[in-house]
Amino acid sequence: MFYSHRLYSAQQSRELDQLAIKGDANDSGIPSYTLMQRAANAVADFYQLQFPQVHSLLILTGAGNNAGDGYLIAKLAIEQGCDVSVFSLIDPCHLKDDAEQAYLEWVDAGGEFTEDVNDALHNADLIIDAMLGTGLKRDLDGEWFDVVESVNELDTPVIAVDIPSGLNADTGAVMGNAIIADYSVCFISLKKGLFTGQARNHCGEIIFNDLQVPASVYSEINEEAHLLSDEELSSQIQERTACTHKGETGHLLIVGGNKGMCGAVILAAQAALRSGVGRVSVVTRSEHVTAVLSAQPEVMVYGVDEPVIPDALLQNVDVIAIGPGLGRDEWSRRLFEQVLYQEHYKLLDADALYHLPEHAADLSDAVITPHPGEAAKLLGIDVLNEEQDRFQSIKQLYEEYNAVVVLKGAGTLIYDGQGPVDICPFGNPGMATAGMGDVLSGVIAALMAQGYEKEEAARMGVCLHSQAADAAVADSGQIGLVASDLLPYLRQCINF
Repeated sequence: MFYSHRLYSAQQSRELDQLAIKGDANDSGIPSYTLMQRAANAVADFYQLQFPQVHSLLILTGAGNNAGDGYLIAKLAIEQGCDVSVFSLIDPCHLKDDAEQAYLEWVDAGGEFTEDVNDALHNADLIIDAMLGTGLKRDLDGEWFDVVESVNELDTPVIAVDIPSGLNADTGAVMGNAIIADYSVCFISLKKGLFTGQARNHCGEIIFNDLQVPASVYSEINEEAHLLSDEELSSQIQERTACTHKGETGHLLIVGGNKGMCGAVILAAQAALRSGVGRVSVVTRSEHVTAVLSAQPEVMVYGVDEPVIPDALLQNVDVIAIGPGLGRDEWSRRLFEQVLYQEHYKLLDADALYHLPEHAADLSDAVITPHPGEAAKLLGIDVLNEEQDRFQSIKQLYEEYNAVVVLKGAGTLIYDGQGPVDICPFGNPGMATAGMGDVLSGVIAALMAQGYEKEEAARMGVCLHSQAADAAVADSGQIGLVASDLLPYLRQCINF
């Protein structure tokens, strides 16, 4: 459904729930308890489909409506003849409203608590996590921490109800400890924190169920983030006419490849060509000219030991990408300064970002592509703080540098200062290897050189890069993937 790509904060999710309950002039609304019943049925239907042989089910409950969902799931499992154990981390007398009603229905159905959670954990075929919802404000400790740790030590499959307990719905950060789920069944709205940062380790496969909330409800609230999709990507790729020539498909200049680092500019140049740019020029150390030409003879290479880019070359290119293998010496600094003040669209990555804080410049014509460590340096904080809230980090980077920002990592974020933050849902752990960022730089810069707006090129480039990695992994597996493995798949992905 169209709104399954809309991602919301925890507060917005609560507002959507209330709008669904309240209704409007054209809709009488949905009673809150009906929504809870639908949520329980959604989880029960899913686990029966996914795990039809389950006999022993353990449901972990806590406080609030998440616990209410858990009690109704337990009631349904009893009615289906399943061996059901329920362990609560709070005294159920503290439950209120819908959660209390769900608890009492479970009791009426014959439900009883298990006293030995460890025994129940080891005897369960499937674990349902209904301990905590989206309202978590502090780190888990005590018994909550211990139960989560015990669950994570097992090989038993886990389904999280709406969100894995211990995960921050707004940031994807782990609050002390968090359930590692195989599946997360989410209701009404998808929370933005589920798709980036540590959440990628904890959510497993995300299943969305709108609980029959009408589409009109979602039009009332502007989402804070947006999950990019295949459909959006394919709709933006420009078809070429029969008379298209290389002069119309852009000229990209890549600057980098300091001593001993020419591989970075080679990868960026190769990726740019596979992404459809008409011409690629490379400025690098003279000692690397032969290596670059041997690796990719279609590239035009300029060896510059005196760090000055020829004016004639600058006047002939559409976009400049600087950073791959650039280095941090005087040669790199002077090239960076020359590029920084050119009136070209630019992409800044890697060591270009190292030099950036020393200069005041308007980067409204640029895309910057920091990984978490580079982002932390640009923000003047440590990387742990930067990764605690990637959404805040990317907005701060935009405010500081006025550039389109690509914050790389698990669940890469893209932000252009307008509307929601975009999230790339593609990619895999095999990408954790040297040179992947150089390939991404080449892809995004190539799209910019072909005439795509920089915001569009950033979104498309991130997705193409990750999809190429997914395709390469599908053929040969994650371990041992190298950046150059993506090159043939880039061409496939942009032509699909």
